[in-house]
Amino acid sequence: MPERSARHGDQPRLHDVVQLRVHGVSGAQPAVILDRAHTRQVAGDGSGGFHRADEPDGTDPNGVTVEAYRWGDLPSGTVARTISMVFLLPFMLSNVAVWMRPADGRSAGGVAMLCRLLALNLTAVYVVAVAGVALDLVAWRCLGDTRCRGPFDTMAGLDDRHVGQRLAALALVPIAAVVLLRLLGTRRSRPADNPLWAVEPLVGRLRAIHVAGALAVLNLVLLVARRAGGATVATTLLLVLSAAVLLACVGLLAAPGLIDQVATARTVTRSARATGVAAVGLSVATLVAVARDERDWPPSGGLPGYDGVAGTVLLGQMALLVLLSGLVLWQRGRVDGRVVLRHGLGAAVIAAIAVGLAGALSAGLTYQTGEVLGGYFSDGGPPLPYRWTLLAFFLHVGAAVLLCGAIALLSRSRRRRAAEAITARDFPAAPPEAAGRLRQATRAIARARFTEWLGVLAATYAVLTAVGLATSLLGLTGRQPEELARVVGLPAEAVGMGLTAGTYLVAAVVLTLLTFGVFGYRTAWFRRHVGILWDLGTFWPRAAHPFAPASYADRAVPELADRIIQLAGRHTGVLLCGHSHGSVLLALAVLRLPPQVRRRVALLTYGSPLDRLYARLYPAYLNEEMMREVGQRVGWRWINLWRDTDPVGGWIFYPNRPGDPPPDAADPAGAVDRRLRDPRELLAAPGDHLPPPVRGHHPGESDPEFRAAVRELVRRLRDSGSAGHL
Repeated sequence: MPERSARHGDQPRLHDVVQLRVHGVSGAQPAVILDRAHTRQVAGDGSGGFHRADEPDGTDPNGVTVEAYRWGDLPSGTVARTISMVFLLPFMLSNVAVWMRPADGRSAGGVAMLCRLLALNLTAVYVVAVAGVALDLVAWRCLGDTRCRGPFDTMAGLDDRHVGQRLAALALVPIAAVVLLRLLGTRRSRPADNPLWAVEPLVGRLRAIHVAGALAVLNLVLLVARRAGGATVATTLLLVLSAAVLLACVGLLAAPGLIDQVATARTVTRSARATGVAAVGLSVATLVAVARDERDWPPSGGLPGYDGVAGTVLLGQMALLVLLSGLVLWQRGRVDGRVVLRHGLGAAVIAAIAVGLAGALSAGLTYQTGEVLGGYFSDGGPPLPYRWTLLAFFLHVGAAVLLCGAIALLSRSRRRRAAEAITARDFPAAPPEAAGRLRQATRAIARARFTEWLGVLAATYAVLTAVGLATSLLGLTGRQPEELARVVGLPAEAVGMGLTAGTYLVAAVVLTLLTFGVFGYRTAWFRRHVGILWDLGTFWPRAAHPFAPASYADRAVPELADRIIQLAGRHTGVLLCGHSHGSVLLALAVLRLPPQVRRRVALLTYGSPLDRLYARLYPAYLNEEMMREVGQRVGWRWINLWRDTDPVGGWIFYPNRPGDPPPDAADPAGAVDRRLRDPRELLAAPGDHLPPPVRGHHPGESDPEFRAAVRELVRRLRDSGSAGHL
């Protein structure tokens, strides 16, 4: 990418080093990253740009030219788009889950297959929920019924039409919803010329499969309802063909490795497109058949057969989730934070959250729309599957809160003892007046160590998927949730209170998502604390759900690699400094550099989650083998700074704590990690009013330890003998 014209003597110097800083998911401004009041952009654009200090001498205290890459706006968009994508959060989570598959090839394929089937099921849940509003609530219950609020009782004159014509007309609403998903899945941010992920052909195949599956499910809703009044040859044939299209979609995703293999790519692409064309043709035929069939419809409080279709879709969702959880729990390994997540358990947990959100949003849509239109009437209530879904959501949330609280309490003493041992080694002769500060540091370390218990928390939470399966099975039996109270010996009002609480919880979730969508990229506090989840979720490309947001790493990593190549051609070396998630982007960028450039590159990471979180959550991709390859490519000119008080970042290869056995001297990875004592001192230095703060996950570019690491890596770059000009 071309660099803007230099100002204030910013001509490249052939005998200096450039420090390129990359921020984490907090999205700091260039002035904060560079610690300069005035900055200017020297490359890139408004979404992802490279900045330098707008001063004659834009160097740091070490005499190194400093440049910052700000990528924080790449995952964002307009408020309307952000809100729309927030409501599709389950799709994003289901897409992230497939990247959490285990490294073990024996089960990785099964986990990927189940994640993709779950993603297809989420699309079906979306369509069934919209169809429930348009077909069950409006077309069947509201039109022509004076108890429904206007104008929905006479909408567009459809109240005088035959029921089949009403259903055919309002079936255009869920079809439009599918088209909207298709459009949202097509839009993507501008990629680099050499994108990181070569997945667009896969996304196209997945998109065709999901559209076909969505239309097939909608056809089943209409045809099952029509057959309730008597089967005809046309409806039976259309029903069989629609079911065949849906099974074809499932088969394309379930066949091991079929959709991913290069050898079968052309065949799968043609099959997916043919399935999509068949689904569109069947949808047109279904709408015509339903609209022209003037037979009487059977009396019913709700759309005939809708509860059965919705219940089957939700049951399939829970069954897939239980299979996924069982597969990853079956993996052998010690049940602790460092091992169990490496076996792909993160996929089950994230998928469970995606399923819970999808069910809650679907149930909330039907409940709240029913209230807006005048409520469900005495001749029928809300669809039974959604009543059980609301109850399951309430039970899941309650169990998750209790589970987190229980593990926090049970692990407290162990975390406290470990933290006290660390502070005792760091401050062996703490004066009495520093007792308060010592307790503060101990509490910070104890809180940060809760991350080590995420594996146990995830394993326990994965077992809760059985709750959702049980409620789905009960829903298919036709029993009301209130009957559960008699079975377990609770008052009948207890289940009613749970359903009411579930309704309020769903409303709170919707309100929260709306708030996040409006303020997530417009308010600094929201961007820093809430946007983190969005940034992490949109990091990965679409390999499971085609309607998830596009990956910003598709542009950020190649853009970083191109800039590093440019800088290495003009300077002695390039020192890459990545904080938090920025260290992940830089590690991937290093893997894309040509050999002649890698000789001029050094790497400084701090607060890095590469091992503590990413290697555990994504064991098949960001693992120790990958990180050792990064170290080898930069000639082990790599320093990683970490603190015990940091709940996110940590060591990458060896903790190197005081008292730990020294790493193998022959292993260059043993010299990468540098532990920083936090706080540096318990009491204020002479002349200072306040003691050094507890830094935790704070970047700390102005810390003396950071500057010392910069000086060391700059010296190693200059001594490496790679001063030749490319």
